[in-house]
Amino acid sequence: MEWYWVTEYAPKFVEGLWITIQLLVLSIGFGMALATPIGLVQVTGPKPLALLAKGFCSVIRGTPLLIQLWLIYYGLGSVFPSIPLIRESMLWPILRDAFPYAVFAFSLSVAGYSGEVMRGAFASVNKGELEAGRAFGMSGFTLLRRIWFPRAIQNVLPTLAGEFILTLKSTPLAATITVFDVYGVGSMVRQETYRIYEPLLLVAGIYICLSGLIIAFFRWIEHRSARRRLVGVEH
Repeated sequence: MEWYWVTEYAPKFVEGLWITIQLLVLSIGFGMALATPIGLVQVTGPKPLALLAKGFCSVIRGTPLLIQLWLIYYGLGSVFPSIPLIRESMLWPILRDAFPYAVFAFSLSVAGYSGEVMRGAFASVNKGELEAGRAFGMSGFTLLRRIWFPRAIQNVLPTLAGEFILTLKSTPLAATITVFDVYGVGSMVRQETYRIYEPLLLVAGIYICLSGLIIAFFRWIEHRSARRRLVGVEH
């Protein structure tokens, strides 16, 4: 194996790593912001919104992410240029780039999968805890903020960690729409240096490190949650 190319391409890998991290963080942030109400409405209703949320999750989970990504990029990406109002707006420099479409597609994917996770999480919270909160005079929003949502998240932390790692491993698909993340840079190295295995091994190592960081972060959160529960029991 030969690694002479690493020094030359190191800056590009750093840029690609930054793009991967941005794509992952933004997708998880926007996706979870959608997943929480999607999961909650399936438990609380009203029924029409619950059916709409369930249908959304079924469509997202039932179709390949690559197809969703291409439909969004080649669909919206081909429509927006034909609308003068968008082309002349301040958003056009952003919308003509592939990155926002990748974020949008991955966010919908996170929302679809994690929405079902959050549905189960909200449904699993002990009804006695919710009744106790209502007995203390908590409003619906206060009950959600202080009891229901925290307890739901605690119940599914390992599952969410797995979902976020799957999202990380899906980010190489962004390279198919010209987003040069870590995998995209690795592909470029393979094409320019004709080295096949070394760039792939380097990319794989980077993803393993990122996955390890996600796992460590969630274990830290679980540890903090367990300590808080113990403190609460002692008091």
